[in-house]
Amino acid sequence: MSASAPVRVVPAAQAISLVYGVVLRQLVSRGRLIALTLLALISTVAGAALGSAEEAGLGDAVDLIAGLGLGVVLPVVALVFGGAAIGDLREDKTLVFLWLRPMDRWPVVVGAAAAAFTLSAPVTLLPVGLGAALTGFGGDLVVATVLAGLVGLVGYTALFTLFGIWLRRFIVWGLAYILIWEGFVSSAGAGVARFTILRYTRSILSERTGADVDLAGATQLTAIVVPLLAAAAFVAIGAWRLGRQDID
Repeated sequence: MSASAPVRVVPAAQAISLVYGVVLRQLVSRGRLIALTLLALISTVAGAALGSAEEAGLGDAVDLIAGLGLGVVLPVVALVFGGAAIGDLREDKTLVFLWLRPMDRWPVVVGAAAAAFTLSAPVTLLPVGLGAALTGFGGDLVVATVLAGLVGLVGYTALFTLFGIWLRRFIVWGLAYILIWEGFVSSAGAGVARFTILRYTRSILSERTGADVDLAGATQLTAIVVPLLAAAAFVAIGAWRLGRQDID
């Protein structure tokens, strides 16, 4: 009696591409895109309003971007897309069919988070970056906004993808993280703020523009590296958790 052939695991790059395509199609919906784009456009309108104010200064513009653009729009959009990246697949049983293909778990998490990032980036960075431009304080503020937004999105999408894997009510827990942990608890001191993504996006804004920003304090290099390392850790934890879940 011949031994059965060993199961061939799907190569990581192929698995990431497969999951990326599936999740991207899953996440795209007209209602979701319209609602999140309208939310993001609030920062554009606010930037235009600030630009028309005679007494507004650079500090006001940076505070607007840090508070509304990077503190609200960025994490909320990342929460909706990141949490749903795996959460939606599990709810509609699509994840079951993915499991029929022999693949490692980490490419699934990477592909899902990448799809969430792909949709979150234009929805957030274009309106928020335009809002920064409309304040009238030059290209440095726009570059700082886009750089901080990119770094922040990597961290937020990875974190909220993990939430979608671990938690059934990821929206509730994600909003609690944004509003309570980053919004209130982080103001208790620098020690607590180090465990928020917001600290690092604000630090990039402060370093690039020279403006004083609440919760900032990390160097630009630290502010870029820490969220990227955190994102890698979130992916690793998500893969570990996904490998121990029963998918039915």
